[in-house]
Amino acid sequence: MASKLLLIAVFVLDLIAFGLAVAAEQRRSTAKIVQDNEIQYNYCVYNSDIATGYGVGAFLFLMASQALIMVASRCFCCGKALNPSGSRAWAVILFIVCWLFFLIAEICLLAGSVRNAYHTKYRTIFSEQPPSCETLRKGVFGAGAAFIFLTAIVNKFYYICYSNARENSFRPYGGGGEAGVGMGTYK
Repeated sequence: MASKLLLIAVFVLDLIAFGLAVAAEQRRSTAKIVQDNEIQYNYCVYNSDIATGYGVGAFLFLMASQALIMVASRCFCCGKALNPSGSRAWAVILFIVCWLFFLIAEICLLAGSVRNAYHTKYRTIFSEQPPSCETLRKGVFGAGAAFIFLTAIVNKFYYICYSNARENSFRPYGGGGEAGVGMGTYK
């Protein structure tokens, strides 16, 4: 049976990561063009950079959640052989999908955090063109949050299928019971 304590711990970590990713999407940096006091040049002023911290926090909580599941399941490749069954087949499929969703979520969160932290440093002097105040595109942290949600669902199903396959693990030659053929009395 799958460990309920582990599933609850992973759920809490995934929930925190999801909340941080949504908060990062809501608090992305915005910029406005400002003139200096002497009206000689324009430059960009950015508001709070809290979304970068939220994105990194979501990144770390999701990584901890994935690490916990993979350690508990021995990353699917270590340990004793699993019984060939439907649970093992689903565990293999969900293992691959889980890692795929995890990598996409981590890339979105990391790229969003790095891009959100980037601020244009230059200014325009005696130019009609205002500076381009580059900011993070809307939806990057949102995509990360969506893939956190999908990762949370898939990694729990993976762990449950893996646990079911592990309970019914492969036992060659009858599983260590009698080595001979069971004989009964003939009537």
